[in-house]
Amino acid sequence: MEMIRVSSSAIEAIGYDLATGLLRIRFVEGQDYDFHGVPESVNLGLIAATSKGGYYHAHIRDRYSS
Repeated sequence: MEMIRVSSSAIEAIGYDLATGLLRIRFVEGQDYDFHGVPESVNLGLIAATSKGGYYHAHIRDRYSS
């Protein structure tokens, strides 16, 4: 999966597989986490968010299985 580097103090890179709805987030600490069943709209929202960490906490964390 291709990871896109993003400008964020919390998140280093984001990857998304449209076919499976798998969202991979690499945090600045170096850990990758996979989230399953994520709609494309949530992935696009994360990429577009001014605060990636804030979007993650509001829309992804504890909402999708990891």
